[in-house]
Amino acid sequence: MTGDASGAWLLQARGVSRGHGEGESLVRAVDDVDLEVRAGQSVAVMGPSGCGKSTLLNLLGGMDRPTRGEIWLAGHRLDVLGERALARLRRRHVGFVFQSFHLMDELSAVENVEFPALLAGWGRRRARRRAVELLEQVGLGDRASHLPSALSGGQRQRVAIARALANTPSLILADEPTGNLDSLATREVLRLFQDLRVAGQTLVMVTHDPRIAATADRLITMHDGTFVDDTAFPQARTPAASLIDLEG
Repeated sequence: MTGDASGAWLLQARGVSRGHGEGESLVRAVDDVDLEVRAGQSVAVMGPSGCGKSTLLNLLGGMDRPTRGEIWLAGHRLDVLGERALARLRRRHVGFVFQSFHLMDELSAVENVEFPALLAGWGRRRARRRAVELLEQVGLGDRASHLPSALSGGQRQRVAIARALANTPSLILADEPTGNLDSLATREVLRLFQDLRVAGQTLVMVTHDPRIAATADRLITMHDGTFVDDTAFPQARTPAASLIDLEG
């Protein structure tokens, strides 16, 4: 099997499974999943705790390897790459947003955002310029020099999203991005995800929050490691209308 040469699909998973243990103790965290995500598409994945959502996200981003199946991203087959090649591909193509932010406490907001670009080999001036632009984009230009400890939860998550965008990745993967936020901070992040969707950023988001799911073009429901529903939302939805519904 090969990836889609037409480039229509940015991300493909074919027959992907991830198991833990053996025999009677085997747990199938992800069980024979097929997924195709077009460039520019925003996909939300929902389901009960323990259904395999986060495991799926780690597999799609090359943070974990499947027990069985194939995963393709931007024409590269992830599951057969060596660790170094996989790390290079992640730096180039994938941005991660975590529930717990995972910012480096000793670095300022702008230093946190520029760090992935520096790791990818960008020059310091270019990386800093990109980081400043992204902080402005997420409404935190005036907080660039602040340490994470001086920022609210919503501000820290917006810094984390800016960091995920630092290398202009093909794909953003977000794991419960509003899970640790209050209602005000959640609205801030919702607006930002709306902006990313409208801008054509490819997103796959794992969430328990129906408000985050409502910002997506497509909703997948998982149960016991498998997909039980895959629904496309009407393309006519407007970001403003969606937010009115979410906040009403």
